[in-house]
Amino acid sequence: MQLLINHGDIQVSNTLTDHVIQSIGDALKHVRGNITRVEVHLRDNKQKRRGPNDRICTLEARLSGARPFAVEARGADIYRVVTEATAKLSRAVARKIEYRRQRTRLP
Repeated sequence: MQLLINHGDIQVSNTLTDHVIQSIGDALKHVRGNITRVEVHLRDNKQKRRGPNDRICTLEARLSGARPFAVEARGADIYRVVTEATAKLSRAVARKIEYRRQRTRLP
């Protein structure tokens, strides 16, 4: 599984990078063989003023043999946003894999 981290205007530290890698690794360890690539997009959406949902984490996953899909989380703390996005991604991947299994069982 490839992991690509894109950071727009967010200052990325080694700690944040480690948190992203650890969170995605933990969330997807049970389905790692089904995923070819995960792209992480971190952004700070403060345009003219600060608000509670300034930080955005978008995760795009590519399952083998399927089209890519994305999940997104927003919040004030980038670490919490990454954790929420990886939880969403884990649930979405599990749903897609289960859907694929059910379709292959149909006559």
